[in-house]
Amino acid sequence: MKLQSIYTQFFDFYNSNHKAFAILIDPDKCTSMHLDRIISICKTIKVDFIFVGGSLISENSLQEVVSRIKSNIDLPILLFPGASTHISNDADGILFLSLLSGRNADFLIGQQVLATPTLAKSNLEVISTAYLLIDGGKSTTVSYVSNTVPIPNDKPEIAAITALAGQYLGMKVVFLDAGSGATYPVSPKTIAMVKSNISLPLIVGGGIKSMAQVELAWQAGADIVVVGTAIENDTFNF
Repeated sequence: MKLQSIYTQFFDFYNSNHKAFAILIDPDKCTSMHLDRIISICKTIKVDFIFVGGSLISENSLQEVVSRIKSNIDLPILLFPGASTHISNDADGILFLSLLSGRNADFLIGQQVLATPTLAKSNLEVISTAYLLIDGGKSTTVSYVSNTVPIPNDKPEIAAITALAGQYLGMKVVFLDAGSGATYPVSPKTIAMVKSNISLPLIVGGGIKSMAQVELAWQAGADIVVVGTAIENDTFNF
């Protein structure tokens, strides 16, 4: 199915003028009818990656959704875990997130240690990811669950040096996330400043409600843009 690793695909987008589009599916928010509709969308528009995960999901719902996507779409499926138990070997890879924007040790390294024995026995491609929460205008589930404060959207220099610290730590990808259901997305200025300070693929998500906002994020420097809540709620403006 995959002729190259997912990380190689990330770098292909990073090294080219092409941009990638990903859809994030939260198993506990996505009904069977919603999932069918999202699968249909993936077959009619250009989608490069499917991310599956969230802050509050059950192992059973994760497995069910991943298996169903796998049987209907020939696209790379990446886990976007909110905890050490959010793992399905039916996926193709996992974003091994470390929440660098916070100071909660459990989400910096604790959950990762707990997940490692399971990952070591799996066939998943593990992609170490510097995960930065950026303020999106409202309190989000991930901020509440992780007990961390997002980086202010008007402080791009903080996001930039935090992302660079992730690169220096050896992480392979940077992910800027305003959080599920954010009022507004990560600002183009923040994206541009982070992009100019790192030499890694850059993923941006949270609060994106239209293709116009996707385009703005791409133009600012995002290599991969992720849309979740607006697709689930059928409010995304294509």
